[in-house]
This record gives sequence, C-alpha cells and structure tokens, in this order.
Amino acid sequence: MKEGDVVLTAFVQADGQTKNRPAIILRTMRPFGDFLLCGVSRQLHHRVDDFDEVIVATDPDFAESGLQDTSLIRLGFLALLPADELLGDIGSISAARHQRLLNRLADYLARR
Repeated sequence: MKEGDVVLTAFVQADGQTKNRPAIILRTMRPFGDFLLCGVSRQLHHRVDDFDEVIVATDPDFAESGLQDTSLIRLGFLALLPADELLGDIGSISAARHQRLLNRLADYLARR
C-alpha cells in the first residue's frame, strides 16, 4: 500500500465503538512505516469548509477511488496505524487530490 491509496481499516468512533471504514493514506511515517490516514465518510454534513474535501461521482478520480457514493474526505479525522491494521486497499485518489490534501493539512498545522 502507498500514499494516496484508499484503504479499509477499523477506526475508533467518537462514541468509542470501532467501525470498518475507508481512509486515505496521506503519508508513510518514519521510522517504522506506519501510515498517517484520514477518514472518509458519507456524512457530508460533517464537512469543515476550506479544510475537508468532497469526492463525487463526476470527479475524474472517483471511479479509481473504489468509493461507492459521494464521500467526505475528513482531514480532521486522523489516525496513525501500522500496516497490519489495514484490511486492504480498495482504490486510490489522484496525485493532484493527494497533494492538495497534504498542502491543506500542512497549511492548517503551520498556522498560529
């Protein structure tokens, strides 16, 4: 699995329950190769303007993403997981979308 892949993994929810959900590999982290992931949700009402990103069926990379419906890429829903906790990959997003997500997250983290 590599950066930009859409994977399935068990995410802990706000209520403490664990749910298998899609996530996007944002970065492979040093030194152990764990993955920094952001969750993907169909709950579009959770969107944070100018931060999260919606992926829709008409987007050029939607078919390759493996997602079934319009979905919200949630940059504020992050996890760091080892490769053995990923259930598998279902697709990938475009290199341009991946870079846009990284830039948006980096810009947010750099603010004071």
